[in-house]
Amino acid sequence: MNKQIILAKRPVGLPEKDTWKLNEVSIPKIEDGQVLVKQLYVSLDPAMRGWISDRKSYIPPVQIGDVMRAGAVGKVIASKHPEFEEGMHLMGWGGVQQYAVTDGKGWFPVNPDMMKLPTYLSALGMPGMTAYFGLLNIGQPKEGETVLVSGAAGAVGSVVGQIAKIKGCRAVGIAGGPEKCKYIVDELGFDGAIDYKNENLHAAIKRECPDGIDVYFDNVGGEILNTALSLLNMHARIPICGAVSQYNATTPIQGPSNYMALLVFRARMEGFLVMDFAKDFPKAAMEMAGWMIEGKLKSREDIYDGIENFHETFLRLFSGKKLGKLVLKVNEE
Repeated sequence: MNKQIILAKRPVGLPEKDTWKLNEVSIPKIEDGQVLVKQLYVSLDPAMRGWISDRKSYIPPVQIGDVMRAGAVGKVIASKHPEFEEGMHLMGWGGVQQYAVTDGKGWFPVNPDMMKLPTYLSALGMPGMTAYFGLLNIGQPKEGETVLVSGAAGAVGSVVGQIAKIKGCRAVGIAGGPEKCKYIVDELGFDGAIDYKNENLHAAIKRECPDGIDVYFDNVGGEILNTALSLLNMHARIPICGAVSQYNATTPIQGPSNYMALLVFRARMEGFLVMDFAKDFPKAAMEMAGWMIEGKLKSREDIYDGIENFHETFLRLFSGKKLGKLVLKVNEE
């Protein structure tokens, strides 16, 4: 049988448990041109909150009654597809379920002998690609500049700071709590950390970025974005990756009231989607894998077990009770 997480209703605010239901169906038979993937790990990402809202966005919302959208990595256990053999490991959009049938479009082989499988949902997956292209293509950091990143202990932010260091920048991260701040400095090599939960944000940014901010990589929006805007350098760049502080808001989204700083500092704030750079993913993945082999880039996955625990694990995206990339294990390898 195949256990699936099905969207049951549109949530208001933070999704409650009955937003989804656990479904159990027979594992489908495959037809010519299809493969059956036994999914092992499923990616949990803040963007999932937007995908279950019925509003215009960069991707159609998940429909009521459909399997919850998610990236996954797994093993081919049956194939009638010429390009995918039984025993191969693949990464793709399999959804939150234990087994997925696909025609192969949007699925890519991965090598479990080179990296742990969850890494392909983390530094070598969409979060890593988001960090790579958001920082390098949108942020365009130059050696010696200061890069500030919010959500710095998360899947994207942790990689942003490490790439900034690789490129010769000063990397400063904003995170919640002393454990996360210690992690990004002691384990990931950030030059400084700001605990937004326990210190004055404006004063702390001035302390850790004494020469101002050249690139601010924003994952959270809200007041942190506003504060960072006030401390920009001339011609600063602000890649807008996300606004996790606003995703469960029941009132209008809090925008950047301090946006006039963009004019004063002649700065540029630009949103982006990682899929805009899809054609360059293989090249980026090769470079990042090289950094990992050299020990310059670390990937950390926070893995929880059991598809039945989807809702409880999903809430960790917004409570901050995670470190690194949040992953749900749905099958034994």
